[in-house]
Amino acid sequence: MAFALARAASSRASHWSVKSFHSSSTSLHGVKHVGVLGAGQMGLGIALVAANVAKLPVLLLDTNEAQLNKGMKFMDSLLKKDIAKGRMTEAQAEETRSRVKTTQKMADFSNVDFVIEAVSENPLLKANLFRDLAQATPKHAILASNTSSISITKIAAAAKGREEQVIGMHFMNPVPVMKLVEIIPGLATSNDVLRTTKDLAVAMGKTCTVSQDVPGFVANRLLMPYINEAIIAYETGIASKEDIDTTMKLGTNMPMGPLTLADFIGLDTCLAIMKVLHEQLGDTKYRPSVLLNKMVDAGWVGKKSGRGFYVY
Repeated sequence: MAFALARAASSRASHWSVKSFHSSSTSLHGVKHVGVLGAGQMGLGIALVAANVAKLPVLLLDTNEAQLNKGMKFMDSLLKKDIAKGRMTEAQAEETRSRVKTTQKMADFSNVDFVIEAVSENPLLKANLFRDLAQATPKHAILASNTSSISITKIAAAAKGREEQVIGMHFMNPVPVMKLVEIIPGLATSNDVLRTTKDLAVAMGKTCTVSQDVPGFVANRLLMPYINEAIIAYETGIASKEDIDTTMKLGTNMPMGPLTLADFIGLDTCLAIMKVLHEQLGDTKYRPSVLLNKMVDAGWVGKKSGRGFYVY
C-alpha cells in the first residue's frame, strides 16, 4: 500500500476525514453491490468510500471476526468525528453505516458485481483467494486487487476462466483522504472491465491513472527505491534520521520525510514491495536495505507497532 507524497501529511494520515459526496455515476459503472475482501486499514477505507461516496451497498469480508469488529468500530469513530465537525449529519452517517454489512464467508459474495481484494502483499495468499473468488462470485463480477506491486497477470492466472475480469485497483492510504487510484490491467483484462473499473473509481471520488502491469506499477516503482535509498543513507551514517527527513521536507518540499513516511506505510510493507522489485526486475539497485530487513525481523515495523525509525 503506497502512501502518496501529496496531502497525506502526518496530521492527516492519522486522522481520516470522511467527506460526503453525491455520486451521479452509478449508471456509468453499472455496479450495484461491492464486495471488499480484507477488513484491515485499506479494506475498511475502501468499504467506507464505496458506501459513503459512491452510495453503494458493501459486503466486507474477513475470516477474522475480531478484525471485522475492529474495522467497524473504526468506521463508526470516523463517522462520529465528521458529525462532530459538521461534515455530515447523523442521518447521513447512519445511511453510510447501514450500507456496510460484514461476513466471514466467501460464499456470501454470490451476489456482488465487483470485488476489491485488500489483503497483505503475499503472492501465494492472493493467488489462493482469487482462485476461490473465481468460484464464489457471479460469472459477470469483476475481481480487482488492491495490490501495490504484485503482477496482475500472475494473480489473474489463478482465477481460472475469469482472467479477463481481473484488474488492479491500487488505492492510496488513507483511502478516504488520498485522491488517487492506480488502475492496472493485466495481460488478459478486457477493455470493458478497464472502463467499468475507471467509472467506479470516479464514482468513489477518485482520480485515476493507468499503469502497465510491471513490478511496482508507477507509484511504488518510484516511491519505494526513494525510501530504500533514504534507509541506506541512514544505515551508512551519511546523516541522522532527523536530518534526512528535514532535508527532504524543507529542501524538496516533501510533506514528510522518507523515514517518517516509511513508518506510516509500515516497514514490513516497504520490504515486501522492495523484494518484489528486486526479484522480478533483477537489478541490484532494488536490493532492500540490510537495516530494513533487520528492523522488520525485530518487529519494528513503524507506527502500527509503536516503533520504527521513530517511537510512537
